[in-house]
Amino acid sequence: PMSPAYGTAKSGVGISTMAVMKPDLIMKSIIPVVMAGILAIYGLVVSALIAQGMKDPETYSIFFGFCDFAAGLSVGLCGLASGFAIGIVGDAGVRSTAQQPKLFVGMILILIFAEVLGLYVFIFGII
Repeated sequence: PMSPAYGTAKSGVGISTMAVMKPDLIMKSIIPVVMAGILAIYGLVVSALIAQGMKDPETYSIFFGFCDFAAGLSVGLCGLASGFAIGIVGDAGVRSTAQQPKLFVGMILILIFAEVLGLYVFIFGII
């Protein structure tokens, strides 16, 4: 999946840059990478649920096919957007937190709002 890969890569660059200045903050700054990885789990669960519903070709109509396609596409694209947001915010947030520790709570709140976009569509996809 593209979204966790981008979020991890972009945040990882920020963590590496920040670790040069303050290596003691590495574990505290790993949060964006974990949040980006959660997006992959959303896609995995939706794909497993879709695959489980495709067992009998006699009862799997074109309507259900398009419903499953819409669920997978919406979870994938929204996860991609959420991964981009987590990567960009994680990169900038980790770098700025190294310079001003008071910004950590703000970074976490923005990351939560970016993650929740993927969670909302995940809930939509499993319904």
